[in-house]
Amino acid sequence: MAYKHGVYTSEMPTSVLPPVSVDSAIPFIVGTAPVGMSDESNVNRPVLCQTYGDFVKAFGFVPAEADSASGKKKFRYSLCEAAYTYFALYGAGPIICVNVLDPAEHRTDAVVQSITVPSTGTLTIEETGIIPSTVVISRTIEGEQGEEDTVITYVAGTDFELSWTDEGFLVVNALRSTTGQDILDAQIGETDSTNDVVDSSDSWLLPVGASLSFSAYKTDPGALAVADVIGGISASDGSKSGLELIEDVFPRLGVIPGVILCPGFSDRPSVAAVMAAKCTGINGLFRCVCVCDVPTGTVDQYSGVYAWKIQNGYTDPNQVVCWPMLELDGTIFDLSVHVGARMAATDGDNDGVPYVSPSNKAAKCTATVLADGTEVWLNNETASYLNGLGIVTAQNWTSGWVVWGNRTGVYPGSTDPKDAFIPVRRMFNWLANTLITTYWQRVDFPLNKRLVQTVVDSANIWLNGLAARQYILGGRVEFLESENPVTSLEDGICTFHLYVTPPTPAREIDFVLEYDVSYLSTLFE
Repeated sequence: MAYKHGVYTSEMPTSVLPPVSVDSAIPFIVGTAPVGMSDESNVNRPVLCQTYGDFVKAFGFVPAEADSASGKKKFRYSLCEAAYTYFALYGAGPIICVNVLDPAEHRTDAVVQSITVPSTGTLTIEETGIIPSTVVISRTIEGEQGEEDTVITYVAGTDFELSWTDEGFLVVNALRSTTGQDILDAQIGETDSTNDVVDSSDSWLLPVGASLSFSAYKTDPGALAVADVIGGISASDGSKSGLELIEDVFPRLGVIPGVILCPGFSDRPSVAAVMAAKCTGINGLFRCVCVCDVPTGTVDQYSGVYAWKIQNGYTDPNQVVCWPMLELDGTIFDLSVHVGARMAATDGDNDGVPYVSPSNKAAKCTATVLADGTEVWLNNETASYLNGLGIVTAQNWTSGWVVWGNRTGVYPGSTDPKDAFIPVRRMFNWLANTLITTYWQRVDFPLNKRLVQTVVDSANIWLNGLAARQYILGGRVEFLESENPVTSLEDGICTFHLYVTPPTPAREIDFVLEYDVSYLSTLFE
């Protein structure tokens, strides 16, 4: 040691660690998006969208479109439904999206085959999902007798540009010649199919009034298979896809998913089973819940929901089961998306702590419906009947439309409150995720009294704070000798026991009314 002379200081690690903030309801959403409108490479890649604008930039956006089968509107792209629900209706975010629709594979030919450019130089093709990179605009000029036809193919970015309307329609914008002298000779004085002379004085680089050939591909969500949503790991290169990408969220984005959603696909038992399996052991550590739908096309009566739920295994403690669908001003939504967004909005109102149930909180809808648009009216008796079977629904009651139901899918098969109540199950997940991320920084520290005391003291201070704010009724952490045998300690394994009681939702409030004859004496006062 070097010779010292004077006054010196040193530092020690803080004995009480502040908890790491863990978002409780960030959704991991797997579905389809019109990525041809934006970034075609956003396929099987988890993208964190903080705002509506982030989503549109990454995936494009097509609003709900007319559905001939129901006479209502529906979203063709499930991620657009989710983004609209979260950002526009509930003001909740961020969201993590995985688009499994590959524009190079899941596509079909555009319906439009010919266009005519008006004098304004701009025309709208009323068709959604068109992939700009596949657009080809050309013109065929018939050759003179004995000569071959001339085909002029116009170049995007040189002769025209493409943009989008709010409805998701493609807009072709002809560009002008920069000098006014660059009009192709083949256009000047030529006649179109109606024998009208094309205006040679116009400087649009697409010929006005002429019939032009148009071809393109458009994304086709209907070409997607359930296996694309479930995903997996490629044997050839080890790449992940679909739901398997939840394992990449924390390493890539540094956030822990709180809810798994697959709108439009979670009513398939194979998808729901994988969703439930992915809720536990994310990265071998983290936990979350998933929200699934019961298919209203198959189950069109409330009395048949429970039998379908049991037969198809929607009974996991981390699974929230929903029926039927919702309608808002003529647009049909999956109930699961609204429940997920309602969770996020409710958590946001409570400092991000998921101790409050989403039940009896506002649902942004005007009706409960089936997939074919048929309205389903549930009164308190029928809605509560579904709740008692572990099914979340919605009803129009004293405070308007609300989400209705506190139970996870495991109920009534299990009545353990940590598994059967949605907010209690989510609190256990949140507490576990917070403990993991907070005390990870102490892994590989010497297993001595200081480490034990640091964990116990800081965890108890955190729990006392939660109790003071009524997020839990009480909680404590203990280091018990009975749970830490010598064989574990000498192998570097230490166990801390967390005792905690999140509040259960007051699902039933009873008043006992009694006629009290003693008050008759007031007649003589």
